[in-house]
Amino acid sequence: ILDRVFPQAKIALDFSTPLELLIAIILSAQTTDKLVNKVTEALFKKYKGADDYAKAGLDALQKDISSVNFFRNKAKSIKECCRRIQEEFDGRVPDTVEALTTLAGVGRKTANVVLGNGFGKNALAVDTHVKRVSLRLGLTKNEDPDEIEKDLASIIPEMLWTKTSLLFILHGRNTCKAKNPGCVSCPVMDYCDFYKASLKQ
Repeated sequence: ILDRVFPQAKIALDFSTPLELLIAIILSAQTTDKLVNKVTEALFKKYKGADDYAKAGLDALQKDISSVNFFRNKAKSIKECCRRIQEEFDGRVPDTVEALTTLAGVGRKTANVVLGNGFGKNALAVDTHVKRVSLRLGLTKNEDPDEIEKDLASIIPEMLWTKTSLLFILHGRNTCKAKNPGCVSCPVMDYCDFYKASLKQ
């Protein structure tokens, strides 16, 4: 159903390589995708590879990303992340959750977004939208993102993991909002525990 609602579902961040996607995701915390895309348009022209970020002066990198929230901490994470990519992975972004999560600023959710969208692998990325939609639909009873990922992985075919993450994010942003969810116009209301419970109140 959601696939029909969002036939062109794709990640909102602009990128052309796994490294660019990784940098964009680090920048996106507490910042809109629209602003991140504006910042990375110039950033990706200046910094081509992990080595460029690793060698960059911290002040210069901070200035280049200064319009995003927490730019000082993000600049440090990007430099450290890229230094490790350069030293430990021959300048290439690794393509496993285990390796990606050893990088500065990279948790399991970020790793799965990179795997699914940057490498085309099957990966379930559980962000706040995926968590909310999964709980409301009754697909999980867990609050922990790692446990939610396991629950979803047990019922969703592996080949649909990446797409499901994207569809749940879009559904969460457009209809199944944290406050004032649009239940009356929801295309999956018939399958939603949250909606069914609201009818009984």
